[in-house]
Amino acid sequence: MLSLFAGATGDILLDSLPSVPGTLPHFLKEPEDSYIIKSNPIKLLCRAVPALQIFFKCNGEWVHQNEHVSREYMDQNTGLKVREVLINVSRQQVEDFHGPEDYWCLCVAWSHLGTSKSRKATVHIAYLRKNFEQDPQGKEVPIKGMIVLHCRPPEGVPTAEVEWLKNEELVSSLTDDNIDTRADHNLIINEARLSDSGNYTCLASNIVAKRRSATATVVVFVNGGWSLWTEWSPCNVPCGRGVQKRSRTCTNPAPLNGGAFCQGMSVQKITCNALCPIDGGWEKWSEWTACSVQCERQRRRECNNPPPRHRGIMCEGPSNATENCTGGMCTQNGKLLHDVKPQSMDGSNDVALYSGLGSGVIVVAVLVVAVMLYRRSQSNYGVDVIDSSALTGGFQSFTFKTTRQGSPLLLNSSLQPELTVGRTYSSPICFKDSIDNKELFDPLPDNKVKVQSSFMVSLGVADRAEYHAPKGHPPETFPRGLNRDYSNSTVERRSTKKGLLTPNGPPLTPTKDQMRTTGVFGHLGGRLVVPNTGVSLLVPHGAITEDTSWEMCMVINQGESSFQTEEGCEILLGPEVTYGPRGLDLSSPVAMTIAHCAEVDTENWNIQLKRKTQDNSWEEVMSVEDESTFCYCLMDSSSCHLLLDQPGSYALVGEPLTQAAVKRLKLAVFGSMGATPMHYSLRVYCVDDTPYAFQGVVATETSRGGQLLEEPKMLPFRGNTFSLQVYIQDVPQFLWSIKPFTTCQEFSFSQVWCSNQKPLHCAFSLERNSPTTTQLSCKISVRQVKGHEQILQVYTSVAESKKESVPFFTQMDCTVTSQAGPKAFKIPLSIRQRICATFDTANAKGKDWQLLAQKLHLDRNLSYFLKQQSPSAVILSLWEARHQDTGDLDSLASALEEIGKIHSKSTAAKSQENPESDLVHHLGTGSPGNPVCGMGELTQS
Repeated sequence: MLSLFAGATGDILLDSLPSVPGTLPHFLKEPEDSYIIKSNPIKLLCRAVPALQIFFKCNGEWVHQNEHVSREYMDQNTGLKVREVLINVSRQQVEDFHGPEDYWCLCVAWSHLGTSKSRKATVHIAYLRKNFEQDPQGKEVPIKGMIVLHCRPPEGVPTAEVEWLKNEELVSSLTDDNIDTRADHNLIINEARLSDSGNYTCLASNIVAKRRSATATVVVFVNGGWSLWTEWSPCNVPCGRGVQKRSRTCTNPAPLNGGAFCQGMSVQKITCNALCPIDGGWEKWSEWTACSVQCERQRRRECNNPPPRHRGIMCEGPSNATENCTGGMCTQNGKLLHDVKPQSMDGSNDVALYSGLGSGVIVVAVLVVAVMLYRRSQSNYGVDVIDSSALTGGFQSFTFKTTRQGSPLLLNSSLQPELTVGRTYSSPICFKDSIDNKELFDPLPDNKVKVQSSFMVSLGVADRAEYHAPKGHPPETFPRGLNRDYSNSTVERRSTKKGLLTPNGPPLTPTKDQMRTTGVFGHLGGRLVVPNTGVSLLVPHGAITEDTSWEMCMVINQGESSFQTEEGCEILLGPEVTYGPRGLDLSSPVAMTIAHCAEVDTENWNIQLKRKTQDNSWEEVMSVEDESTFCYCLMDSSSCHLLLDQPGSYALVGEPLTQAAVKRLKLAVFGSMGATPMHYSLRVYCVDDTPYAFQGVVATETSRGGQLLEEPKMLPFRGNTFSLQVYIQDVPQFLWSIKPFTTCQEFSFSQVWCSNQKPLHCAFSLERNSPTTTQLSCKISVRQVKGHEQILQVYTSVAESKKESVPFFTQMDCTVTSQAGPKAFKIPLSIRQRICATFDTANAKGKDWQLLAQKLHLDRNLSYFLKQQSPSAVILSLWEARHQDTGDLDSLASALEEIGKIHSKSTAAKSQENPESDLVHHLGTGSPGNPVCGMGELTQS
């Protein structure tokens, strides 16, 4: 029978076998649908009972018996014979089949009672294409908006299943009701939340492979909303017509993830009228009263002509007057006064009285002479003035309020809400002339000031921290003579005094492209300042040997920069500064401060200090993040403080490491009348955010009579190669006209990024539609493509008027820019010497100056301080340079207090073991014999 089925006619005979009533073969296992993966064949299995024989039939044809693998066994439970047959199907067989249907196979089993057929099992070649039919696309969606990400997986057999990943983590709709991943492989987020921002990926997979789609970035943004208005501010003038303001902020909510900024005005202004104060005036004296029994008569007057009103001043002088009305002939007990002899006084009492008075006068005279001799012995050190305003000398904080009358550069309309810009500039702008401006350094010339701060008590000098000024003789802040104090920067001169050295010829030759300041300094040191540039030089005490003076100078190069960028990578972050003269011989480094415009971030910037060589090329001195024993560099947010040993030309250079590097720009808008009375010109400046760079703008606008229309603002400019665009918006079209296609102007990235402290500007020309138009309001939008944006609000009067142009925050009468001697420093000389003597001394824990550097936050690059003769003195010089704008000694006092507490604890714990710990206790006593600074208050914790 097997040969019949295996022959050519077996197909016909098997199909023609009669169906015998009774039990037919029953399939225990039928062939299943299968997939061929790569080139691996699949196996099809059939199992039937009772069965005499089983054969496979594929695509209507019998499979040869040699391709069958058969097995037969007896079922122990039923006693029936079970037959099992297995065949292999290869990839080649499937690929060679070309029929109307998929490749299929079934098995036929028969017994002596008849035949049975199994189900058809299909065989496919499994695969998964590489490319998605549709990748998900990134979206920017407002918060609570719906997010729909579409995904159509690649073609494949079997059909690929789709999953979603967010930031490489599986997204499941089972754990988050806000997410639906079941609809046609799409991802649906019903209400977007901030946490839904991220990178989404569609993942398709079947039994063959897994495929990842392109990543879609979803950003959920928040549009800004205005907060409530603040209360109206008080009228900004004490008398007359002024302005009240109120403001609101775009913080309800604040724009987030690129959301739109609030539309509308952030500041509202209205005019106000403040009642002017009226000072009181005296009425006429009343008539004298009758002579009293005390021989006196009186008269009075009232402060009612007029009475003081609206915070006016009360009348000065007495309101009552009394005088003797008998010419000294007043009677007593009926007798004239000169006839009455005192009963209680005799000759002996007169002698005792006059003897006591004489002794008192002598004692007072001796005390006065002793005090004068003591003060004369102390005056050479210049450290008795402990009042903080006197200690800071010329480096006090000044507040300048640009008002309508004081700064006409800031244009305001008397008919409209005032746009006065309030701005406080705290910086060592300059030193005033000693004759006309003594109050700058002597704020209390006629008073006696006694300061009992914990810092001064700790240094043991509070008991004599008094400042005396003779009545009627204000102290001479600037002693005469170059060898003592000050020199004028506007006068070029050479001193012929004994000990003044100027080797190698002139220190520097000034040119028209330089800002230059000079000063003569001796052993006491001093300071040079270039006004309004953020550049200064501190020469510490003791840097110049005794009996020697140097004429020192500092120059800022205003011409075309000699620094050349390398392949456009490096840029100047501040002005080129030179100090000299050449051949200057100092025993300790000077401290130079240079303002810069970089957002300091070591991950994004490589900032270097460079120095000009003799052949006018630039060489690297150090990177600001490196440690060096030849130079010290301290970067603050807006200034760089350098400790330098050698004179020369220096520049701060930055190389961006990533596109996230940011330099600050200062934006300012100026206005002036155009070529005709009907035209008005707006000029927008974009300049590196340093005081020196902005001075170029001030000088330009001063020469052309420009008026500052809005407070300058800062814009972070990223190194992402995108340009800077300037728009003019919200111009009233019915009042003003502007040429078409000129409302937007653009600076290329290289122009802005490589400006090297030179100002860039663009101009908008507007024309009045009517001569009666006197007001202009608009917005200037400055934005970097794919970066930050700033809005300059313009609201001004354009009526023609002759106004004197005064540079913004500039003092035109400032001429003295150098200061020598103790008044140039915040820390009095004797206190500085005591601190150095204390912290330069070694103890069991090492050098105390390291603890001082740590508490003053100057504990980087300690190897530089270690090589100095007095590390503490160099640390204090760096502190002086860093805090020249703050005007107080609080941070130094706080550091000393912390150190005092540390030492007091160690003294209590180890005084029995370590004799060195007695030093702190000795400092605490503040005894006169102690050569170092007493810290009594610091050790009393």
